[in-house]
Formats: sequence, C-alpha cells, structure tokens
Amino acid sequence: MTFQIQAVTIYGKQPGQMRTVPFKTGALNIVTGDSRRGKSALLTIIDYCLASSDYPVKAGKVRDYVSTYAVTLTKPGQQLFVARRAPEDKAVSTVMCVLTQAPGTPPPALEDLRFTTPGDVAKDLLSSFCGIDSTVRVPAVGKNALIAPSIRHALFFCFQAQNEVANPDVLFHSQGEDWRPNTIRGVLPYFLGAVDREQALLQNKLRNLRRDLADNEAVIAVSADLTPASGQAQALLSEAVEVGLLPPQTGELTADLILRHLRNAMVHGELRPNLPDTDPLAALNTRRTELRRLFSQSRAQIADLKMALAENNEFNDQAIEQRARLTSLGLLNRDEDASGHNRCPVCDSTVPSANDTIAGLTRDLAHLDSDLQAIGSDTPAIRRLLVHHESRLQELRSELARNQDQIQELTTAMRTIQQEPDDLRRSAIVQGRISLYLDTAAQHTAAPRVLDRREELREQIAQLEGQLSGSTQDERLTSFLSLINQEIKEKAQALDLDFADSPIRLDTIRLTVVADTLDGPVQLKNMGSAENHLGYHVSTLLSLHEWFTRHQSPVPRVLLLDQPSQVYFPAEATGEEDLQTNDRTHLLNIFETLHRTLQQLDGRMQIIVMEHADLDDPAFSQHVVERWRYGNDSALVPSSWMDPAES
Repeated sequence: MTFQIQAVTIYGKQPGQMRTVPFKTGALNIVTGDSRRGKSALLTIIDYCLASSDYPVKAGKVRDYVSTYAVTLTKPGQQLFVARRAPEDKAVSTVMCVLTQAPGTPPPALEDLRFTTPGDVAKDLLSSFCGIDSTVRVPAVGKNALIAPSIRHALFFCFQAQNEVANPDVLFHSQGEDWRPNTIRGVLPYFLGAVDREQALLQNKLRNLRRDLADNEAVIAVSADLTPASGQAQALLSEAVEVGLLPPQTGELTADLILRHLRNAMVHGELRPNLPDTDPLAALNTRRTELRRLFSQSRAQIADLKMALAENNEFNDQAIEQRARLTSLGLLNRDEDASGHNRCPVCDSTVPSANDTIAGLTRDLAHLDSDLQAIGSDTPAIRRLLVHHESRLQELRSELARNQDQIQELTTAMRTIQQEPDDLRRSAIVQGRISLYLDTAAQHTAAPRVLDRREELREQIAQLEGQLSGSTQDERLTSFLSLINQEIKEKAQALDLDFADSPIRLDTIRLTVVADTLDGPVQLKNMGSAENHLGYHVSTLLSLHEWFTRHQSPVPRVLLLDQPSQVYFPAEATGEEDLQTNDRTHLLNIFETLHRTLQQLDGRMQIIVMEHADLDDPAFSQHVVERWRYGNDSALVPSSWMDPAES
C-alpha cells in the first residue's frame, strides 16, 4: 500500500509562524484562488519535500517569506512527516527531517524538527514508504545504465504542472527535461507491473556478464600486445635478419619461436651477408593495408547485423501489438456453430460476408504467429554472428596495433644502424636492443598472467539468453497497455474529445497518446484544440492511476493538476462569469470525470487540483477545500507574515 497527502505545512522566517493546508484523503480537493496567491506553489513544495535534487519553488512571496517546507504523508495505519529547509545562499539543502508519526498527529513546531537525514537516505525512506522494491533494477532505454526505481520516478505519473496539464508535446511530468524520456520509458513497465522480479534479476545478471566479457577481452588484448609476440619482438627479429645476425625466417612464427631466435641472435649471432632484395618494411606496410581492408569489412558487417537486429526488434514489437489487437476481438473463441448467422463479431449486426471476414482475420493472426516465430528463431543467430564479428574486430584492432609497433620499431632501428658504416657496429647495436627487450620480456613473464575467462563467460551468457528467450515481459506489457487503452478511450468519449471514436493507445516509445484513424495515426501534438490536449492528459493519467490502484502498484495514490481551466478562459479571469456556456459545461465535465473515477476507486486515490476558476455548481463547489482570493485576504502565505508591524 502506498500513500496519499494529508497536509502541506510551511514555516515562516519569524518565530512562531506556521501555516498548514489540510487535504481530504480519498477525495477530490480543489484549491481555488486568484493569481499570485500561492496555488501553484503547492505542487512544487510537495515535489521539493519528496527528495527533489533541485529547488522547484518559484521566486516570489513563498520564497521570500518561507524558511521551511513540510508535507504529511499517510497510508492505512501509518503516517510520515517530511520537512526540508529552504536553500540558503542558493545551495539546495542536502539534509531533511523525516519523522514517523501516529496517524492523525499534527505537524510539529519548527523548533522540534531535527534536520539530520541525508537527502539520498530520505529518498530511500520515501521510496520504501511508497512500497517500491529496492532490489529491482530496470534498464534506462537508450542508455547503457540500470535504474533503481525510486519515489522520484513514481512522481512522473503524479504531477501535472501548469505548463504540462494541456501541453501537446509532453504527456508526463518533467518529460521535456534532458534524459527524462528515456527514464520514463525505463520505469513505466515496472510501475505497470509488467516487470517480473526474477526475470529482472536475470536480465541484470546478463548485462553484468556481458560487461565482464568485454572487460576480460579488453584486458587480454592489452596483455597480448605486451607478450613476447608483440610487434616489437617481430621488428627486432627483422632487424636481426637485416644486419646478418640470423638467416631469413620462413613459416609461421609463434611467440616462443621468435624468443628462441632472438636468444640465438645473442648467443650464436654472427655476421652474414645482407640480402639487398629483401624489404621487411615494405612487407609490413602491405600487411597493414590488408589489415585495414579486413577491419573496414568487419565493421560494415557489424553495422549490417545491428541494423538487422534493430529491424527484427521493431517488427517484433509491432507484430505483438497487432496480434494483441486481433486477439482482443475474441475471434479465436467464436462458436463455429454460430458462424452461419453472418453477424459481425464487433457490433453484432448482420454482415453478408461475416464468415469470410472472420476467416481473413484468423489467417492474419496465423501469419503474425508464424512471423513472430521466425523472428524469434532468427534473433539469437544474429546475436551470435554479432558477437563473433565483434570478437574478430577486436583481434584485427590488436593486430593493427602490433603492426604499427613493428613499423615504428623497424623504422627507428634502420635509421640508427644505417648511420653506422661498420657492419660489426650495426650488429652490436641490434644485439644491445635485443638484450634490453629480452630482459623486459623476462620480467613480464614472471608477472601474474591474466586469467582468460572468455569461454566461461560466453557459456554463462548463452545459458541466460536461453532462459530469457521465453520472457513474457513484452507480451505482458502489451496486454496491460491494451486494457489501459480501453479505459483512455472510454474517458475520452465521456469528455466528448475529438478522435474518441477511433482506437486510442498510449505510445510508450514516443510517450504520447495516438488515435489510429482511417487516415493513419494521429499523435496528441497533431490533434487540434487545447481542449483535446487537456482531455487526453486527464484521460490518460486517470486511466493509469486506476491501473496503479487496482494492481497495488507502488505509485503514490495522488494526482496533482495545476489549473486545468486555463484551456477555457484566460488566467486573469476571476470566476465563472467569464466562461461561455459551452466552455463551462466542458470544464464541469472534467471535474465530474475526476470525481467519478475517485468514486469507482472507493477512496483509494486522491486528486488535488489547483484552480483559478470558482464555479457555482455542486460538481465543483462541493470539492473546494481552500479559497485564496484578495477579497477574503487569504493565500498560502498569510499576509501577516509580510506585515512589518506583525514581525
């Protein structure tokens, strides 16, 4: 069970100044008032107290006269009081006050608060109070990182600020900030309940093994460059042949064989006539050209495989979605004995070719199943080829590095020995370089060798991939979204929104709402009218919270909406007299939809609306808990806090 908000409390900068705004749990709470009375600050205060990393409270009277913010969180049998000081000298406070209280306990006085809980610890405590599993890790889509879901991630689905509630370009809170879309995509399956804990653990283990394999391959590649078979050893062998210390070498030269030849050059080396027709440097350059060609070819093959893998994944996602739509029609279970009635399975009206239609849709479903099976068998093979070519690319990269070492070593040595007119002196110089290298190689051989775990890790990776090949997480997510989409559509129809008669779906990739019309998909940003934007925001968030509530998801049971009426009349308006009859009806319909959803959830969810309008209609007025207007001298920050005579 997760929490709702019982109260917001602010403490002034003068002794004894304290103001509490209470809220009803399990109900619709409307705070209405004039501009600049502190309504929007409620959302930012709650955000700040729930372990925000920055200071979201906007400049103004609240910042000027408030020293400390607090929020009281409640759930059955438990209550948590969280307080946080306002920043001093623009530095956000990193410590908080977190108190466990008996239910119904009022907020304590400022002098009784002790700010000793570090911010990261407070975030963990709040996440635990919210019911979030601290052991779960989910991938951040588009980033090579894992995320531990926290209270901060749950708030994406709980807040709608004034610039978000009817924004056609963003659907969730903070979606417009850097990296937030990837994070939202990563945590949404967890909060919807599509992430199986055991499968999540296996996925995390698989990612760790892949990282260990990459690290082990990199260490081995570096170690291989330093072994006696390095480019320097081969270059010294070429120098020894060049000055006549060794005869020309043929056949495959292993690391041990090169070392033996170099030792022979030191012990038994004697001058032999140079062979003017041999050019080891030209041979190295030719080999380098061939290595570069192979390297480019391997990179191109990897790019093609990655593209094929991405296309497979994209097709698989689309096919699963289409399969879910076909399956949801219930055609697969249709009674064969009733097929002669020629009725539409959707609307039950008489259709001359109903059997043909059903047969065609069934064939489409069978084709989709066949395609999904084919894609499922192709994908592991593509991954294995990708691993093979990436391993080959690493080998080519190491060989290119050794080749470059040989060229540099040989070029330097030839420049040195060619300055010596005496063959004996040239031979002595090369022997000295070989002696230094052999001493270094001996020290390296004595050092601990790198443990080659590549085969072991590859076997473990293959085993885990086999275990996860039958993962149902994607199918579960598709199924859940299909049910949520039905709720969004029903609410859109109740709000009389455009496109509500078309199939409506929540696009978790683009993080928007899409209507699938006969002319193609229409995203929220392409739907005209701010009323549609507001309506689909409300429909989507309410549908998600219904799902969260009914499936015990660890998301706070509270939805905050800041000024939804802005769609219908300008911010400077003062009340319902500024609303046209049609606009007034539509606005009341929004609040009736909010209240109806809460009734269906039987008090298990809370909605707080900060509103400029103040309508004289029971659908609105019976839910008003605060009126902050200049006429009654009421606001979030009492006017007495700003009166010097009262300080």
